[in-house]
Amino acid sequence: MSPKMKKFFSYYRPYLRIFALDMACAFTASGLSLAFPLLVRYIAAELFQPDGPVATASFLLITLVLVAMTVAEYYCNFFITYYGHVMGARMEADLRNELFAHLQKLSFSYYDNQKTGQIMSRITNDLFEITELYHHGPEDLLISAVKLVGSFIILITINPPLTLIVFSFIPPMFLFAYHYNRKMRQAFQKNRARVAAINAGIEDSISGVRVVKSFANEHLELEKFHRNNHLYLESKKDSYYYMARYHSGINAFSSMIYVAVVIAAAILIQIGKVSTLDLVTFLLYINAFLDPIKKLVNFGEQFQNGFSGFDRFYEILQIAPDIVDSREAVELTEVKGEIAFENVSFRYPGTTTNVLSHVNLKVAAGEYVALVGPSGVGKTTLCSLIPRFYEVTEGRITLDGIDIREIKLKSLRRKIGIVQQDVYLFAGTVLENIRYGKPEATVEEVITAAKKANAHDFIMALPEGYETNIGQRGVKLSGGQKQRLSIARVFLKDPPILIFDEATSALDNESEKVIQESMEALAKDRTTFVIAHRLSTIRNARRILVLAEDGIVEEGTHEELIARNGLYAQLYRLQFA
Repeated sequence: MSPKMKKFFSYYRPYLRIFALDMACAFTASGLSLAFPLLVRYIAAELFQPDGPVATASFLLITLVLVAMTVAEYYCNFFITYYGHVMGARMEADLRNELFAHLQKLSFSYYDNQKTGQIMSRITNDLFEITELYHHGPEDLLISAVKLVGSFIILITINPPLTLIVFSFIPPMFLFAYHYNRKMRQAFQKNRARVAAINAGIEDSISGVRVVKSFANEHLELEKFHRNNHLYLESKKDSYYYMARYHSGINAFSSMIYVAVVIAAAILIQIGKVSTLDLVTFLLYINAFLDPIKKLVNFGEQFQNGFSGFDRFYEILQIAPDIVDSREAVELTEVKGEIAFENVSFRYPGTTTNVLSHVNLKVAAGEYVALVGPSGVGKTTLCSLIPRFYEVTEGRITLDGIDIREIKLKSLRRKIGIVQQDVYLFAGTVLENIRYGKPEATVEEVITAAKKANAHDFIMALPEGYETNIGQRGVKLSGGQKQRLSIARVFLKDPPILIFDEATSALDNESEKVIQESMEALAKDRTTFVIAHRLSTIRNARRILVLAEDGIVEEGTHEELIARNGLYAQLYRLQFA
């Protein structure tokens, strides 16, 4: 068995007991449904003959048996429908947990090449298709096999010629169903693509609603939506066309079987080969094998949908995280914060050009270092290598003399605080967002961190203070307020190493001043890297590094770099011309 198939079947392991009971109930329910017509035939043949006495005891016994069978069938079907679906839902939860846990392990390089909508689709739609196969697949196969084989054996013992006539319709039914199932599947796949386009358009329009309204372009969004909606309607019409063909055809085949049985039975009755009772029995059993045929046809589609979903699920699980702990990785305890880049080069996976080449840099513990330079020279990339968001291509980075690849990832990242230009706040309350820096923090610790970040006053002015819901991505707050919350979050984390990635470049002068004070308070006695776009914010830095395509080309204080009249002086003059 291939590793993929082993993985596929492994999800049954925690639920083998309930799966076995589900299969037993499916087998029992199928057997009982086959037995009903036989008992009806027995009652009609043995107990209700006009020339014989009615055996009351036998009739009562058969009645009790029929009632018992009905009760048993009810409980079997209840078990299949409820516990079988619960088993499928639990397996779906297991799949989703494993997939989400694996996604958490993947580095930025994976997400750089993926669309959020596609990942969401794999976590939701694909997994639903897989669990439908997990639950209904074995169950439908067993029920279909029992009913088909059982009805064939029963009918052929009653009347072989009539049985062969009935079962001769099965091959053309399968071919017809297969053909239109394929057409329906293609149509429904197109539906899903159209729905995805509608969802993407809606998400885009709602996310950019402020831009839409600022340009008064609501009519353009409506036109795009109407276009996508019309395409979806057309694809739905196609799918309903093939669905109508399929169901009408299957019903026509069912009617043809009844017609064929009646005509053949009429001829056979005339020559004394079939009794009226046998005809009634055949008519009762036609549904017993039409239902499994439909189930088998549906299983083909279910299997293709489910296993293609499992292929996509398995494909993600096979993507090995490119940044993992080494076997000898150590846990950090006391961290001074001395960081050294030793001949470090880096290029993004799948590219051939280095973003950074042979960078050598030593930053002392507690030192405040500013990084400046034109866009695209690798300032953010250099800082992203410290918490190992990306892995160095050549050379090494050390923290207090230890290669960061020999430090456990969680331990390393707990010691680093990052404040970015594009602040991400989660939907929820102010308290929840600050507490993200230290999930176990008390309310008092959160308030202390907010005060250090100059955020407490504006938080208390909000309608519900720290319990105010700030909306998706903090949409109810200003840029400066969001930035202060992100700084409070890092204050709460209390890391020995800080990275400020253009944290004030999008703010107005007043907000910038408040944020600058918060940042300086946070940076005190911590190793700090500041990526600066506004050079005014780092004039007082004791060490400024100027990056260009060739790496670090200048270093010094603001005054020293201005006097050198190099790249820094040129950037400064351009900004303050």
